[in-house]
Amino acid sequence: QIQLVESGGGSVQAGGSLRLSCAASWYTYSSYCMGWFRQVPGKEREGVAAIGNDFTTTYAESVEGRFTISRVNANATLYLQMNSLKPEDTAMYYCAVDRACVRIIRAPAALDGWGQGTLVTVSS
Repeated sequence: QIQLVESGGGSVQAGGSLRLSCAASWYTYSSYCMGWFRQVPGKEREGVAAIGNDFTTTYAESVEGRFTISRVNANATLYLQMNSLKPEDTAMYYCAVDRACVRIIRAPAALDGWGQGTLVTVSS
């Protein structure tokens, strides 16, 4: 069973930073590509970033250069460092896993698993 627990969301002003964390079991962490997608009520999921077991990273164009995804083997945790936040980054952010990293970015509607989400609010 895939269990993912996100933390680190909150409210910040435009230009600020937040760091999201996602704790996983070692089996989940070592078996899947991990990443983040976000969703605003009434809109489709948007892939944000993904990182493979080989630490290869992929980003959506909308966050490239501002967000950094990373994973730490020692504690089986995924991170998303978000800098230079914009109001349009406001969304529920979900930690996700899939056998294919590309699906986290391009097809987040159908993934192997995801967490309960953490809310990020960016005010102007």
